[in-house]
Amino acid sequence: MDKTSVMAYFSIFGDDFPLDKVTQILNIEPTRSYKKGEVIVRPKNDNVIITTTIYRKETDWELSTGYQESTDINDQLYLLLDTLENKVSELIRIKDEYKVSFTFMIVINIENNETPAMCLEQRFISFVHTINAGVDFDLYIFS
Repeated sequence: MDKTSVMAYFSIFGDDFPLDKVTQILNIEPTRSYKKGEVIVRPKNDNVIITTTIYRKETDWELSTGYQESTDINDQLYLLLDTLENKVSELIRIKDEYKVSFTFMIVINIENNETPAMCLEQRFISFVHTINAGVDFDLYIFS
């Protein structure tokens, strides 16, 4: 039987900025990154013929927990906070210097109607406010 899983990631995104400099300033290797203008590689599907090429519309640096079986989104958010909370001055420097935005994305795959706790706790809210980040949710329900 499949279990409900949660992935959280922190994204630094903007028009164009040096990914290597962001990595150096934060002293954190991103889980994923890409540059504006790169071709989006789509999975091969034998039933569909793709005739257009799609390009990335922005540059993005991400730190992700990956999908984890979870009953509380804070388990994944705190993994990110444990890494990022002591980087406030670096994050603000990056935001000011490269004119980027920050967002936390929480992706929830609900299996068998088992919903995780989805309460944003004060520790997370304070950090989001301090760095002026957004918070987004993606919710997928499987029966």
